[in-house]
Amino acid sequence: MATSPHLVTLDLDGVADKAGLMDRIAAALELPGWFGRNWDALTDSLRDPSVWPPEAVDRGLLIVVTGWQGYARSRPDEWETARQVFADASADEPALTVALALR
Repeated sequence: MATSPHLVTLDLDGVADKAGLMDRIAAALELPGWFGRNWDALTDSLRDPSVWPPEAVDRGLLIVVTGWQGYARSRPDEWETARQVFADASADEPALTVALALR
């Protein structure tokens, strides 16, 4: 029986800008202090299992993004970039899945 991936909930409720998004991601994924808080650094971190939470390294990582609708409405260009980063990283790293919760 396959092991299920490590689940991380990324709650974006109340996030108002890119800095807040990056802070929330860094905390949820337990990224190292040197995480650059920019799109390239996020892409690299999502594609690199060695910086994922330890439980995800051997099991894979499932990120469920909740509360994203407000950020998407208030900062549509930033949200589109974030969504594309999630999609590209998921396509490039088979052990990574990013799902958007629609509630």
